[in-house]
Amino acid sequence: MPQDDRSGQIDPSDETVVLGVDTHKDAHVAFVIGIQGNALGHNSFPTTTAGYRQLLTWAKGFGTLRRAGVEGTSSYGTALTRYLREAGVCVLEVNQPDKGNRRRRGKTDAIDAEAAARAVLSGRVTAVAKTGDGPVEMVRMLKMTKESATKSRSQAINQLKAVVVRADPALRESLTGLSNPRLIRRCADLDRAAPTTAETTAVYTLRSLARRIQVLTEEIDDLNTQITATIAASCPTLLDCYGVGPDTAAALLITAGDNPERLRSEASFAALCGVSPIEASSGKARRRRLNRGGDRRANSALYTIVIARLRWNTRTRDYVARRQSEGKTRREAIRCLKRYVAREIYQIITTPSSPNTTPLPTAA
Repeated sequence: MPQDDRSGQIDPSDETVVLGVDTHKDAHVAFVIGIQGNALGHNSFPTTTAGYRQLLTWAKGFGTLRRAGVEGTSSYGTALTRYLREAGVCVLEVNQPDKGNRRRRGKTDAIDAEAAARAVLSGRVTAVAKTGDGPVEMVRMLKMTKESATKSRSQAINQLKAVVVRADPALRESLTGLSNPRLIRRCADLDRAAPTTAETTAVYTLRSLARRIQVLTEEIDDLNTQITATIAASCPTLLDCYGVGPDTAAALLITAGDNPERLRSEASFAALCGVSPIEASSGKARRRRLNRGGDRRANSALYTIVIARLRWNTRTRDYVARRQSEGKTRREAIRCLKRYVAREIYQIITTPSSPNTTPLPTAA
């Protein structure tokens, strides 16, 4: 998993306290421990600029602060993470506390904040938090908006077709057999009649739904343009990679974050995407199993890229045929391809100006 590239730059002798934060919508609970593990204090602060300033001042009052463990760095703790990073504090991402420890000690915000600080101090937590303040954050918000609009459009299309099925026979027959674009245009051009009867209400509803679909389609097209432009400006070579489109590029960039330097190697990026094998050896048995963790959207994006290459790229098809002749199944060959593509994408993301966009899957 992602490692803290700056951890080696922190001199333990120059650090006297470690901060842990349990984040919430309206208030964050902070806990400070000494470098020897002794508890120094905890407090609650509002989720405002003044509150973040008070939190940092309070924590530094116990000693020199270099590292902080924060829960929810990509949700409630995003703004606090940015503030601490700007103040020179290395922010590490902390997952939820261990369930066994929670059963023994109970659950309070102060206990969770203390657990976050001790996870950093022990070295159990090493993942650097995403910055969330650059072009990748822009892509994330645009993609989220597009997904919402796409879902609403699909819902509206389904509703329109359901109304057509129950409409008056004459109206239904005039709309039956049309493709979706023609059906939507025909319904959008229906006369605007006051909904006084079941027949006129059906016409009114079809016209309203069709125009909603047209507006959502325009919005989706505009968002696609914005996503493509943002990716092209921040990582232009990624879109030149064979089989990579705006949606798959966005998913992979969101997984890496605005600070991909937090990933020490391509293996860490592969682990984030869930395409790295995991050791499952026991006794004399030596084997590996499929990684079912990681970001599933990134994993899906890699699969989409591989399928596109299998359909159109001769070298990729030759690779799969060769692996199958060696005894591997098609699914196993695709898993190998996903791992190769993850390596290629990592090289592009970490060196955006790199001219190397040649597909790697045939190298085995």
